Amino acid sequence: MSRNALTPTPKNSFTLRSSRSRLLAGVFTLALAGGALGAIVVPEVVTPAAAQLSTNQPAGTFSFADIVEKVSPAVVSVKVKKDEDQVAANDDEDGNQNIPPQIERFMRRFGFGPGGPGAPGGPGMGPRGGQHRAVVGQGSGFFISADGYVVTNNHVVDGASEVDVTTTDGKSYTAKVIGTDPRTDVALLKVNGKGDFPWVKLAAKAPRVGDWVVAVGNPFGLGGTVTAGIVSARGRDIGSGPYDDFLQIDAPINRGNSGGPTFGLDGEVIGVNTAIVSPSGGNVGIAFAIPSETVSEVVEALKAGGQVARGYVGVQIQPVSDEVAEAMDLKQAEGALIAQVQPGTPGEKAGLKAGDIVTAIDGEVIKDSREMSREIARKKPGTTVKLSVLRDGKTTTIPVTLEQLPTETAMAGDKDKGGDTEQQNHGIPRLGLSLAPAKGVAGAGDQGVVITEVDPNGPGAERGLKSGDVILDVAGKPVMTPADVRDGIAAAKKDNRKAVLMRVKSEQGTRFVAISLGDQRG
Repeated sequence: MSRNALTPTPKNSFTLRSSRSRLLAGVFTLALAGGALGAIVVPEVVTPAAAQLSTNQPAGTFSFADIVEKVSPAVVSVKVKKDEDQVAANDDEDGNQNIPPQIERFMRRFGFGPGGPGAPGGPGMGPRGGQHRAVVGQGSGFFISADGYVVTNNHVVDGASEVDVTTTDGKSYTAKVIGTDPRTDVALLKVNGKGDFPWVKLAAKAPRVGDWVVAVGNPFGLGGTVTAGIVSARGRDIGSGPYDDFLQIDAPINRGNSGGPTFGLDGEVIGVNTAIVSPSGGNVGIAFAIPSETVSEVVEALKAGGQVARGYVGVQIQPVSDEVAEAMDLKQAEGALIAQVQPGTPGEKAGLKAGDIVTAIDGEVIKDSREMSREIARKKPGTTVKLSVLRDGKTTTIPVTLEQLPTETAMAGDKDKGGDTEQQNHGIPRLGLSLAPAKGVAGAGDQGVVITEVDPNGPGAERGLKSGDVILDVAGKPVMTPADVRDGIAAAKKDNRKAVLMRVKSEQGTRFVAISLGDQRG
């Protein structure tokens, strides 16, 4: 092998030194000119991160060591015990179920891990061997008060029969679960013990995209570990729930970091690590954290009553897409479109209707359905909010008194698609759909028109329509027969509409579907 192949570094180092020398020479010349002219001043070059830290380090150097030393004592390892039949596949937990089979066999051979000769319930343990056993999982958490309150993820402690936390100095404490909030994946624990635990503060101000962050946790059960990166995005929706509003960070986050804190450079917690995107289970630079402002709201509620009381309107909503805006002749694709109003709910009592678009809450503009969900959820039950609603091209204000969000939503409706409907079908080739009156299809209900067949290459399939879906109305008018659907499309085309809006009920709920009239095919 040639010398160049073995030692590429000197060449690269020389290039960097040469460039640096030229840069310093330029700065030196500029400084001399400034001294001569008395007008040009060369500022000292200090990295933005270093400028925010109070350190004794020389200017121009930067280390996270000071902030890590400051916050690490407040970060803990959370170990939970669960009955084996309660354990679900958790992407972020570090139990023995995550150990590769060949390593687990090795551990069992030498007495380590569940089922090993030296493990409780393993071979050689008498009558307990081979019986029901507990599974151990691990995550991270952090103290938020000196009297022992700890924040972690709900999925870390969900179903736990026993929870212990271990501090950085190796001391272990039994923790009690004060309350959990599955919708935001936040859990609050309380450690009984001394009243002077080291703790950290939840930040009141949201970070900016590009800000430095430091994540501290217990990846792979190895103990306290620190990684660093930046905030790469805000307001991420990862499909985990209706209140998704995650920070995306590129600091390496791995299994076991769940529930651990991510810090800003002032030592305050900007988010709680909760999820990663990874095909292999390891870090690929995409991680998500619950924003501190959300955590603060949930923690206060859990402290007060062990659960979070959220406001509830009782409507199904969806974003106003470009196609929907086009079909409704709107100037902008903004707001939350009400697809269905649940009977007996605050929304029905207030007079909200399917097809209404909520554009503001108490005067604050609503950009999309996610923002409406989050804002309503932040309100307490019993609060009256004023919804700005766009209906039939006019804006009106509708007051709604919120109620308590139900713990479970009843999903009614038999989706049996059986029955002989071949003779009832009426083809609509322009949309690629075959339809039949809902009354004539078993299990479809009494309202609307059932889609019995979908052309996979038609406009209907492209918009996500499926066999079994029920079209409730077209262009704002209820439909009961395939002819009603055809007439609604014809009327929209006659009015020079670029798209037709259909309200469709499916297994996932009720939504509006906009189909461009230009998409129709003969």
